[in-house]
Amino acid sequence: MTSTMAVAPCGAAPGRACGSCTLCCKVYALPALEKPPGAWCVHCAPGRGCKIHDAAPEPCRRFFCLWMSDGKLGEAWRPDRAKFVLSIFPPNRFVYGQVDPGSPGHWRKEPYYSGLRSLARTLLDERRHVIMFLGDEATLVMPDEATPLGKMTSADQFRIEPAFGPKGPSWRATRV
Repeated sequence: MTSTMAVAPCGAAPGRACGSCTLCCKVYALPALEKPPGAWCVHCAPGRGCKIHDAAPEPCRRFFCLWMSDGKLGEAWRPDRAKFVLSIFPPNRFVYGQVDPGSPGHWRKEPYYSGLRSLARTLLDERRHVIMFLGDEATLVMPDEATPLGKMTSADQFRIEPAFGPKGPSWRATRV
């Protein structure tokens, strides 16, 4: 996916603030500033915040990651600790995670991997999914496994179907 920012459905949860977390300033593309994904924004002071916050582009001012907007997520899930930024993608309400390229496998460690699989289980009934992105390489997180989807853009659509694999019941993702 062109890792541009998704807008959270609401603002910050009570008691939440970015503090020293600036990971969104690294992992997302920001076309208005010609900023590619995976590189620090020139206006970011990593660990301190945006140097042009009051004049930042609209997507930056409107963006609240899932940790900021969901007060139930613990401190371990703060993006600078988790090494990925979770957000809700408005068109399909899927949970997208944009992974810090400096820590590409951190999301597969605990408590994150089991937490993401648990979230996937909860969202499955709503026909929503969890997709983790490392650049434009997507991985679908399902309750029992993670399935690589390959390169994906925000325009790509896919269908999730039950399947039977060598290890028993599984899931299959098919692009449509």
